[in-house]
Amino acid sequence: MARYRPIQTFLSDFLLPKRKFSLFCPKKPQKLPDHPLLQVKKFSSVMTEVDGNTILAESLKKQGIEYVFGIIGIPVIELSMAMQAAGLKFIGMRNEQSACYAAQAIGYLTGKPGVCLVVSGPGLLHCTGGMANAQINCWPLVVIAGSTSVDHEGIGGFQECPQIELSRPYCKYAARPHSASLIGQHVEKAVRLASYGRPGVSYLDFPGNILQAKVDASAVDYYVHPAPPLSYPEPKSIQEAANLLALAKRPLVIIGKGAAYARAEGAIRKLIQNSNLPFLATPMGKGVVPDTAPQCVASARTLALQKADVILLLGARLNWILHFGRPPRFAGDVKVIQVDLCPEEMHNSILSRVAVQSDILPFAEGLFMKLAQKRFIFNGEKDWWKELKGQCMKNQKTVSQMALDTSTPLNYYAVFHHLQQIIPKDAIIVSEGANTMDIGRSMLHNSLARHRLDAGTFGTMGVGPGFAIAAALFCRDYFPGKKVICVEGDSAFGFSGMEIETMVRYRLPIVIVVVNNGGIYGGFDQESYDTIRSDGDLTQVTPPSALTVETRYENMMGLFNQKGYFVREIPELQKAVQESLTLTDRPTIINVIISPSAVRKQQTFGWLTESKL
Repeated sequence: MARYRPIQTFLSDFLLPKRKFSLFCPKKPQKLPDHPLLQVKKFSSVMTEVDGNTILAESLKKQGIEYVFGIIGIPVIELSMAMQAAGLKFIGMRNEQSACYAAQAIGYLTGKPGVCLVVSGPGLLHCTGGMANAQINCWPLVVIAGSTSVDHEGIGGFQECPQIELSRPYCKYAARPHSASLIGQHVEKAVRLASYGRPGVSYLDFPGNILQAKVDASAVDYYVHPAPPLSYPEPKSIQEAANLLALAKRPLVIIGKGAAYARAEGAIRKLIQNSNLPFLATPMGKGVVPDTAPQCVASARTLALQKADVILLLGARLNWILHFGRPPRFAGDVKVIQVDLCPEEMHNSILSRVAVQSDILPFAEGLFMKLAQKRFIFNGEKDWWKELKGQCMKNQKTVSQMALDTSTPLNYYAVFHHLQQIIPKDAIIVSEGANTMDIGRSMLHNSLARHRLDAGTFGTMGVGPGFAIAAALFCRDYFPGKKVICVEGDSAFGFSGMEIETMVRYRLPIVIVVVNNGGIYGGFDQESYDTIRSDGDLTQVTPPSALTVETRYENMMGLFNQKGYFVREIPELQKAVQESLTLTDRPTIINVIISPSAVRKQQTFGWLTESKL
């Protein structure tokens, strides 16, 4: 019977023709010749094999990863089960974007990257919005996608796509392990780069044949990195910052979400309380120092930014959120003390007087010590404080009048004022929308760091339900009993509303409040809506900003035989919120109808500082 000659025999015949042998010879086999190409690793008689799915799951577990969010399909079905077998918590979502939003939010809340698992091609492409959001927000995230088997590449493989190249613009690291035995090495690097320095995104690509490949368990190395190191400021820069603040006539501290992520709230609170410096927080910097602290001048934001002569910038960037640090929102001669982990961020929009590359925590501790040595306290009787407090009182009076107007249809301020009175002070607040998010930021207070999640630096709509799912899981595992309030504009809710099923499936007690004005920015009452659409092609007469009038979003709870709430008046809102807060194993939707023409308080400037071009 014919038989195939093994590769070792073929190579030996070719390389060493004078020493022919056969591994299949029935006689005692000859010793293999000493040649580099013929070295064969010896295995014990009992060899334990593991596949790529198991190696990947175990590698993630050893890096301290806890949560995986995703949607499964070929070729990552077995991988999702291997992840659960390894002890990872897998949360199946309804949309890859929402899965990516949830994974990055859990990374922000815990300080450890969340993982987003998706299928090849369209699955990964749906993730890119979330990847960009995490990268620009500076939140740690690891995205893992299956891909077409390598032997199908170039010939039209299933969902074949240049995934590494497409991911790279939104990542700090993007790679594909070339063999199953190298998976651990790449996982370690992906998690490390997502966490170290300025946090961001790592992407790992896994062809189906790599996930299914089996290797000897002894050939697999699992790498574990130490915790990210702290970057300490130069003592000279702390002294310069202290000197500048001590001489300032109109100082201001701006606290960003970088300070929240750095877990620097203890040091910053001590700094603010002892120095009595006025402060503002960026949207997700809220709660690092409580919004109700006497030094908070959020109600006089425009005045504080416009007239400050020295600004201490802690973990915030001079991007569009802070109007680039430029006039007319800021004084032309303002002196900025910029503290950031990333040196490339220094002087990005304006020239900072003092630029400090450092983690926020050691800088805040060092600055507190320097100011304490100077016995520095910014006197509350100074003209700057009088001016700020006067403006705060004036603006608060205007807002209070709008908040106490409970006539129907309701306005934003009335809804948020009465919502604030009922929700727990330590609740995590998720918020997205246009006016819903912006007005809610000023009306819904935070007393703790990392307790507000919103559209962020990228201004991404659709993040709310995913963020809320991550927050609810975080509360369940770390702070049982803490509530999650998800405040959504009706347009924003439409992006990811079906994640309500995910919330029901995992029994997450999220209170969703939809502030419904029937449109993007604003909508129409029923009579106006019908009149506008009464004649002509609906695609040409329906205003682009219009949504259906009074859509009954609360009825989505009926899909699960649960109760939602339809609200027109404040007593109905109060009752609905109180009942919803008692739920411990399911979400609910409170659909609050407000005036389609409800607006925000008149602004001194437009929402964004414009270019001079």
